[in-house]
Amino acid sequence: MSYFEFLSQYSDRIVSGTFITMALTVLAALLAVAIAVAAGLIRMAPNFAVRGVAMVYIEIFRGTSLLVQLYWIFFVLPLFGITLEKFTAGFVAVGMNLGAYGAELVRGAILSVPKGQWEAALALNMSPAKRMRRVILPQAVLIMLPSWGNLLIELLKGTALVALISVADLMFQVKQINGTTFMSAEAFGTALIIYYVLARFMITPFMRWLERFMMRKMGRA
Repeated sequence: MSYFEFLSQYSDRIVSGTFITMALTVLAALLAVAIAVAAGLIRMAPNFAVRGVAMVYIEIFRGTSLLVQLYWIFFVLPLFGITLEKFTAGFVAVGMNLGAYGAELVRGAILSVPKGQWEAALALNMSPAKRMRRVILPQAVLIMLPSWGNLLIELLKGTALVALISVADLMFQVKQINGTTFMSAEAFGTALIIYYVLARFMITPFMRWLERFMMRKMGRA
């Protein structure tokens, strides 16, 4: 069987798996961003007990394997009465894992905002919440965006692990196809190309557009 015949025969399953991977990536990314912003801000709270909550979360999810976390969420949580459908468990695990890394990006970006900006906002008598929302966070977002681009690519690649709990994503489909045809080069080569295309021609251009948008919004274009 030629490669074109392979694609013709299995394209439906590959395309279906690709859409599942894209959905997982988008949902996990949204969850990761939300968690990262919340945990990053909590990590800077003046109260040690409040900071401790974020520190424990970050240390656990950065210090343990994503695969182990995925298995815990899907196989162990039901023992405590919390059962998640496999697709949900997949994007929740990936989102929570990458959110822990993102939290440190958020905290580092906020601390990188020049001290003069903090003082100027304080001089304008802004409340702490307004100061963070109107002055500090917009500048911090611009600082952290390049690093978030790399993190989202890692998130995309991390979604491949959900195949291990039988989510019918791209990796699951190509593993099934390979198990039937033993055409490893064609199956996994196709997956490699698709993951590269998603990273290079979807995530990277989007992040670059977002950087340009934020620069214009900040008057730095």
